[in-house]
Amino acid sequence: MGNINRLTALQVQKLSKPGYHADGAGLHLCVKATGGKSWIFRYRYGGKEREMGLGPLHTVSLAEAREKALAQRKMLLDGVDPLAAKHASEVQRKLAEASVITFDTAATSYIASHRAGWKNEKHAEQWANTLTTYASPVFGSLPVADVTTALVLRVLQPIWTTKTETASRVRGRVEKILDWCKTQGYRTGDNPAAWRGHLENLLSAPQKTKKVEHHPALPWREIGVFMQALRTMPGAAALATEFIILTNCRTSEAIEARWSEIDTVEKRWTIPVARMKAAKEHTIPLSDAALAVLQRLKAETKEGEFLFPGGKKNTPLSNMACLALLKRMGRSDLIGNGKHQLIPTYQPQTDEYQSARRKNSTPAGSKKVGAQGKTVGKILTQHTGLPPRGSDGSNPWDKREQAKAAAFARNKQAAKERHEAAKGGKGKKPARKPVVPR
Repeated sequence: MGNINRLTALQVQKLSKPGYHADGAGLHLCVKATGGKSWIFRYRYGGKEREMGLGPLHTVSLAEAREKALAQRKMLLDGVDPLAAKHASEVQRKLAEASVITFDTAATSYIASHRAGWKNEKHAEQWANTLTTYASPVFGSLPVADVTTALVLRVLQPIWTTKTETASRVRGRVEKILDWCKTQGYRTGDNPAAWRGHLENLLSAPQKTKKVEHHPALPWREIGVFMQALRTMPGAAALATEFIILTNCRTSEAIEARWSEIDTVEKRWTIPVARMKAAKEHTIPLSDAALAVLQRLKAETKEGEFLFPGGKKNTPLSNMACLALLKRMGRSDLIGNGKHQLIPTYQPQTDEYQSARRKNSTPAGSKKVGAQGKTVGKILTQHTGLPPRGSDGSNPWDKREQAKAAAFARNKQAAKERHEAAKGGKGKKPARKPVVPR
């Protein structure tokens, strides 16, 4: 046969030297260094050398490999690139499968393939729930190749202005699923759920559409009375609520806290990575008031690993316990849809409340405050946003701190008057007289 059919079945089985072993007319047996063997068809098309896999030896015999190679040579005689034809055939097969694969099926597959990379099981549930609620009723039963921009808009438009954040999340999840489908070969063309260069031309920007609603907050003037009432309440829920206020932590972080995370010597609480939303270890300094709560816990609660044990052994306090406590106290007005029910979203801007805590927060008049008293952002005290404590850790809003705040207010007013006088050109600027605390 000359240059064709050089190999025998026995040779094919015995060959162990790594490399290409020619059978002739472009057919080669490829032996890998690991011992694996497969069939390769080598050819030239358009002036370029190309290779096409025909299958492993354990599946494709010598005779079958020769038949496959013959079919590729016939395609070359007809002027067809075998690799291009194989790719086109694969695309058609995928598109045919897409007529069976619905959006709901694709969504399930996407969630399953990405579940391991998500932080917790709750994330996967959120994906499934939002897609089931909003996307599935519109195009869940349709093939992924049939999902269009019009259908995506039918999902988003009814909730875009009323539930902007939810709508934005639904859009992003639909976009990712359809991108996954395109990579899998289940659809072609542009993504109908893409925002940039597409839906941004049809819908208003989420950040301009979303209506900001602050969570309910306890006015700082009422904190003294509230804390007194809180400390008269029995049970772990009252201690947990006080601890949350003093540490500015999430409810889930507090009720799941372990004694092993507390360092009373260094006065700090270290929350491990596994329990942090940001997936980073977080250290919270413990004030004397927070340490006092821990001392009461040691005296009032039973033994166990949790700071705030639940009713069952080795279980933490229920995440609804603090909310139930607020209801018993007659303060349902402090319950919102977030986890920071007792933390003000912003501080009242009054003349008498000017300085924040000196330690661990931005003091009024610091370099972090813009020229002429214009605040860059909003000033919040550490923890709860309550009136500042004394620099020495004394009771909140003592006379010394009040005098400092009053002095700052007078300095601010004097600066304003000098600025207005200079701007209007009326007379000489008044001399600046520093005001010191009395």
